[in-house]
Amino acid sequence: MASERATLYRGLLRELRQSVPPPRKVNKTIIAHFRSIAEKDNARAQMDLQNAVLFIRAQREHKRLLERYNPLFDLTAEERIKATARRRSEMNVDLNPVPQITSQETLDALKTASHRLVNEMQTVVFPTETVYGLGALALDANAAAKIFSTKGRPPDNPLIVHVSSFNMLCSLLPPGYVIPKAYKALMKHFWPGALTLLFPRSENIPTIITAGQSTVAIRMPSHPVARALIAVANAPLAAPSANTSGKPSPTRAEHVLRDLHGKVSLILDGGACGVGLESTVVDGLHADGNIRVLRPGGITVEDLERVLCDEIHDMANIPKVLVHKRDYADEKIESAPTTPGMKYRHYSPSVPVTLLLTLPNLSGDQPTTNFSDYISSSWKKAAVKGELKIGVLAATDSKFWDQIRPLDGISWCQFPLGPLAEPAVIAHNLFDGLLSLEKDGVHLMLIEEVEESREGLAIMNRVRKAASDSIRITLD
Repeated sequence: MASERATLYRGLLRELRQSVPPPRKVNKTIIAHFRSIAEKDNARAQMDLQNAVLFIRAQREHKRLLERYNPLFDLTAEERIKATARRRSEMNVDLNPVPQITSQETLDALKTASHRLVNEMQTVVFPTETVYGLGALALDANAAAKIFSTKGRPPDNPLIVHVSSFNMLCSLLPPGYVIPKAYKALMKHFWPGALTLLFPRSENIPTIITAGQSTVAIRMPSHPVARALIAVANAPLAAPSANTSGKPSPTRAEHVLRDLHGKVSLILDGGACGVGLESTVVDGLHADGNIRVLRPGGITVEDLERVLCDEIHDMANIPKVLVHKRDYADEKIESAPTTPGMKYRHYSPSVPVTLLLTLPNLSGDQPTTNFSDYISSSWKKAAVKGELKIGVLAATDSKFWDQIRPLDGISWCQFPLGPLAEPAVIAHNLFDGLLSLEKDGVHLMLIEEVEESREGLAIMNRVRKAASDSIRITLD
């Protein structure tokens, strides 16, 4: 195959892969057809390849523009949210303008919160699109220390720094540092948003923020209140989830009030958080250039892979997306984490949580138990007076709900999480479900597993950390 036609053929394959969703597999028959054209030694074959490349590229661009500008009146509410978010992520977002606040009441609240943060060096709770954050000045060690004392947080658990603009990000980076190409691609699509990136730590960032590590985790939230607060304070804010360390993260202001009442100076109520799980944390600083997901979250692995494939056109240099504990192990980072959520038990309510394994067991290394027998055993073991109150969390359309039957001595509290086909909805409701059932006074919580794809990876990451036990069950 002549070199010019070979180059056209490779370019054609690249366009084909970009035109199909991950895992970017193109039909072998189509590939064979275009290869047969490329092997023909004539000008017509070369022109056919050029036209095919232009056609596929034009179709992909047409689809992108259609998704950006097509009215959303024919979509459901959930589809509108997803389509709007997708269109917004595909635009070149200016990361520097200050969010515009038109409500005087909101502006006054932001100014009060800024005064508490900057002048009084206090902690302030504010909403983000992921979960509610407990904020303090990131560049003041004494202010940041109040986060640890308020939460009861171990000092070797790093904090994420939140910025409101690209200029603020640059002020936190070492002099002369060049942002990697992969980071630029991810920031273009997911900032502002639920993505945290690891950067080299500069000397102006206190070691209490990074737990003595050489890197710092930074993100730009998309919630207008969060970003406006940082802009009004004109200072980056360190902000873990606004809860007692180890408990489920709050996704509503009332969750914070119930947990940290009297421990924080101010709570900004921005309603329910849109994502409902913490941000995805990414480390792209290794010499191999690959993207390592240290903590799955609001941005899925599939999202990361799609953007890297779309933005980095040299197929040989597209970074791999590797998930910690799924695709690789790192004992060093597990003992001395560079980001939150890696070392300690998290997300646990005040009562035991049992993970119910109902999906096919490929390894066969865990025995199964009949669900009715398990409930009878739990009731006998329970040291409670009166009825055993059991909270259940599962997908709305799960077959598991058929197992919930009236039993003497058992009281059921049900919290449907959302459709199996929409893991983003399940993710949004997870922490609210755990905290709501805790408020209802259940003695035990049962939560059914979900498939670990899309947001399901982050869901199961949180559920496994929350659960004190897991059991494989058979359904009647």
